[in-house]
Amino acid sequence: MALKRSSSMKTQLVNAIQLQEVELGETSTDQTDNTPVEPAEPPKVKEPKCYTVEEAVESIGFGRFHIMLFVIMGSANIVEAMEIMLLAVVSPEIRCEWRLEDWQVALVSTMVFLGFMICGVLSGYLADKYGRWKVVFCGFLWASYFSLLTSFSPSYGWFIFLRCMVGCGVAATSQGFVLKTEFIPAKYRAFLLPLASIFWMLGSMLIIILGMTVVPTMGWRWMIRFSIIPSIILIGLFMLIPESARYQVSAGNIQGAMSTLRWIANMNGATLPEGELREPVVTERGNALTLISPGLRRTSLLLWYSWFVASFCYYGSVLSSSELLEKNLLCVTDADQEHQIKHNQEEVLCFCIPFNSADYQTLLISSLGEVALIPLNIGLLNIFGRKPSMAILLMLAALFFMLVNICTTMFGFTVLLFLLRSVVAMNFNVVYIYTAEVYPTSVRSIGMGFCTSFSRIGGMIAPFIAQVLMSRSVVLALTPFAVACFICAGGIALLPIETRGRALLQNA
Repeated sequence: MALKRSSSMKTQLVNAIQLQEVELGETSTDQTDNTPVEPAEPPKVKEPKCYTVEEAVESIGFGRFHIMLFVIMGSANIVEAMEIMLLAVVSPEIRCEWRLEDWQVALVSTMVFLGFMICGVLSGYLADKYGRWKVVFCGFLWASYFSLLTSFSPSYGWFIFLRCMVGCGVAATSQGFVLKTEFIPAKYRAFLLPLASIFWMLGSMLIIILGMTVVPTMGWRWMIRFSIIPSIILIGLFMLIPESARYQVSAGNIQGAMSTLRWIANMNGATLPEGELREPVVTERGNALTLISPGLRRTSLLLWYSWFVASFCYYGSVLSSSELLEKNLLCVTDADQEHQIKHNQEEVLCFCIPFNSADYQTLLISSLGEVALIPLNIGLLNIFGRKPSMAILLMLAALFFMLVNICTTMFGFTVLLFLLRSVVAMNFNVVYIYTAEVYPTSVRSIGMGFCTSFSRIGGMIAPFIAQVLMSRSVVLALTPFAVACFICAGGIALLPIETRGRALLQNA
């Protein structure tokens, strides 16, 4: 009886549980039928990875390609230095051959810088429009050809015309600095770009050595012919340098830029970032009006004056030292018998005053000053930045220009000249670096072109002060250089951008 009752109770319990499950199932079904079903989200499509030229350059880093680039493009400074410094060495020779007065000797340098000024803007426009490589290569050919023709000049008029043509070629080769800058990673620019002054120093010393060895035996014409040998060698080596990837991207040649970057990466043993190279095409390239747009106007105006002063003071220091040595205008307390004779243009026309071996040695030592303080230049750039470095160097240049006026020994003058050449050369380096970094790719070359053109105005004026006014008063001739440096140091503080550690911009 009890067993039956227990079995009956289990049966009722199971039926109750099954009934509850049926009711719950119906309720769940009702709720499901009444609840609107949200549509499923479509699967997300992954966007392809992309990178910029700046990121590619930084990813590739520094390697064998950059060493090759540094040597070949640095050697372009040898050619430029030889063409410019040739004027200081050849001036006494052409003065003697054509019986020139001071202003005629000064006009030679002015005509070179006139060609540089005119073609500086033109080469910058062409480099932004059609490529850096083409302009630099044509500049090498042009400068070498007309430099060779200079050695056959039948008269003074032909000489200054052909030197003006050489200035046009040198203006185009200066765009090689832009090409070099656009390949160098940001953290290496403050180290590598100042080191390029080593090549300028080598060019300066080479032309002085040619003056010492060739001029006394074979004459100045053969010195010029020998001086174009580095240009001919460099024309062949330059074929190894590719077009700027930054320019190729700005011109819409993405495939060309990719090919260039892959070649550099393979040469360096590095890899490119994942994805595709993607940057907007720059439709406005080489537009000079961009330089005076609201965002760049103050920078451009101050840079134009800074370049004017940099060139004015650099070539002023070079030509002043040459003139002081040639005419024995120094106040030297231990002068030998030869250097005790002062040559004043107002008293007598001294057409033939060639350099002696001691003069060449002084010029050589002063040329070494352009590289001796490179570690200081690099330290200033990395610790203080571009703007403070320019201000410090300009103030030092103003001081040394005035100290040249004091009476000292020949050794003391050589030291002063050494320091003066050091600081004016370092300032020129910093101005170059800052300009290449502050302008965007779309106007970097034409911006550099305008700056170099303004610098040549300074180069055109410097000879008339350093070579003409010097005969009348050493103090009056050196004071304008010191004053220009002092004013420019104040203007540097107004530059709105510090470029230390800053990526190169593609667009303004």
